[in-house]
Amino acid sequence: MSNYKFILSGGGTGGHIYPAVAIADELKSRYPDAEFLFVGASDRMEMDKVPQAGYKIEGLWISGIQRKMTLKNLAFPFKLISSLLRSRKIVNSFKPDAVIGTGGFASGPLLHVASSKGIPSLIQEQNSFPGITNKLLAKKVNTICVAYDGLEKFFPKEKIKLTGNPIRKDLLEVKNKHIEGKDAFKLKHNKKTLLVLGGSLGARRINQLIEANIAFFEAQDIQVIWQCGKLYYEQYKQYNELKGVQVHAFLNQMDLAYAAADVIISRAGAISVSELCIVGKPVVFIPSPNVAEDHQTKNAKSVADKNAAILIREKDLDFNFQNQFSELISNENKQKELSKNIEALALVNATNDIVDEVEKLLKK
Repeated sequence: MSNYKFILSGGGTGGHIYPAVAIADELKSRYPDAEFLFVGASDRMEMDKVPQAGYKIEGLWISGIQRKMTLKNLAFPFKLISSLLRSRKIVNSFKPDAVIGTGGFASGPLLHVASSKGIPSLIQEQNSFPGITNKLLAKKVNTICVAYDGLEKFFPKEKIKLTGNPIRKDLLEVKNKHIEGKDAFKLKHNKKTLLVLGGSLGARRINQLIEANIAFFEAQDIQVIWQCGKLYYEQYKQYNELKGVQVHAFLNQMDLAYAAADVIISRAGAISVSELCIVGKPVVFIPSPNVAEDHQTKNAKSVADKNAAILIREKDLDFNFQNQFSELISNENKQKELSKNIEALALVNATNDIVDEVEKLLKK
């Protein structure tokens, strides 16, 4: 049977959306006649990004619980009930053969409903420290695909499969696209290129760092592709007028941006880390200190400890950044060493391995 039906749910940030799309793409290549439906949070970026990737999406009225007591928390019980009812309706009418969750609030109600009905279900946890949604779902779902060792302290051991994080196919070819990447961004071929990534929404502290160091990059003869995030684009777009600096709210051709780069500055969200291992370029991680359990610092440290990237904490940037960056950019051997070491950490077959697990559930 190849006309299976799949529901995929996850979102809120690119880190939950892109893995879901990568899994759907792989399922589609194995089952061209399959039907797909995504379920996300109705006011988040998945409502745009999923249709751009060619899939239908339904939205739930859901958001997370705020850690501080706020008025938003008062609405949470109503949102949860509304989302559970809507999820039940979606599951009953679509009748999926399997459901897949990649984290984020929307996947909670949907997977709760599906697994309660005995529909085969799998979740994919991207981080070394799981989010609350996946922790709650772990008891109910059949399979849990993870990207890090040591998650049996959060999840039932017999359900865990170490697969790595699903990565967009176009990133596997980055090595051969250096010239194409530089051309796509109209960059000079004889100059080093720095790619700055602050995540899909942007990272205020990284943006402040880049703004403060524009003259420093120019003195180092470096051209900059600066993805500042849509929340900050208005604030920084005037730097597009400078030679050698490009400011983008969002990068739609991520593969070509990675290909064009010689050095990358990035946050350390789980999917970014997995992508950067595959891309295999020298990286400076500046983890966000404002995320649950400081998991970005843990993600970055697990790479930096293997001499596969440089880690600079936000609080050390003013003191440390210029020294560490100029040392890296002037030392070709150091760049090669970091590249080689980070590439060795890549789990290239993650998407295939996760879809193999989905197939096992279908066969049951």
